[in-house]
Amino acid sequence: MTKQLAGHLLVDCLLAQGVTHAFGVPGESYLAVLDGLHARREHIKFIICRQEGGAAFMAEAHGKLTGRPGICMVTRGPGATNASIGVHTAFQDSTPMVLLVGDVASDCRDREAFQEVDYSSFFGPSTKGFAKRVERIDDADRIPEYVARAFATAMNGRPGPVVLVLPEDMLTQMTDAQPLPRVEAVQAWSDPGSLRTLREMLLASRQPLIIAGGGGWTPQSAQALQRFAENWKLPVGNAFRFQDTFDNHHPLYAGDVGIGLNPKLAARIKASDLIIAIGPRLGEMTTGNYTLLEAPETQTEAGAHSFQC
Repeated sequence: MTKQLAGHLLVDCLLAQGVTHAFGVPGESYLAVLDGLHARREHIKFIICRQEGGAAFMAEAHGKLTGRPGICMVTRGPGATNASIGVHTAFQDSTPMVLLVGDVASDCRDREAFQEVDYSSFFGPSTKGFAKRVERIDDADRIPEYVARAFATAMNGRPGPVVLVLPEDMLTQMTDAQPLPRVEAVQAWSDPGSLRTLREMLLASRQPLIIAGGGGWTPQSAQALQRFAENWKLPVGNAFRFQDTFDNHHPLYAGDVGIGLNPKLAARIKASDLIIAIGPRLGEMTTGNYTLLEAPETQTEAGAHSFQC
């Protein structure tokens, strides 16, 4: 097989995953990748941004709109930290995203090299972190493995961002490795027992309400939500930063469950004996600083319930 630069292989791996656009700010630490993007400019468009924060937000928006990971490329140190705000948004909004960070060369690592950062510590996955996974690719032959795993991790389970760190000397290695096949997200669905339980809860409730949001919505799933709400005559509120999940002009639209919440809607949520949360993370903004819902269930002692899917 013909050998090529690892940076070119990385671009081929992105193309194999269906990537058509990437966003970023060029930097010297990933010149081999930029060269690969130029060589394949007819197949993948690199959107050059003025600042890494803007590039990360563009990638996050792309991931929201397509359901596939948005791609952001930045250089080491301040390039990565500038991008962190968009990565954090992707984490909190459950948006699939892959951040590619050009890094110091391997022989400079752990010597406090210029703009060196420990990305595992900075972006490290946790309930309070930035990313689902942070990995450093030290072997050019393993680029296909890392890229495929990054896409699988970003899209499956609760979607979110993955960070891949690229040492600049690794990107200039020659390799004959080949891209792996396109990774698809697992299509999850509730088990029959849970659906029966939901039906029983709906029949028993007197003031149910849906809060919809999160990533992965398609025109088909939005229509299914509308049919579900119409069949059960359920009011629907859209979660914070997902104001268009449910048609705002529909008679069953209850409002935006986010910042500046309508007091009447807040009272309706508090009075609900069944909250069906479809997709959103019930964080600070969607719960009115955790006052609208009592963890882990709404007004548990009063016999109210919540059902999240």
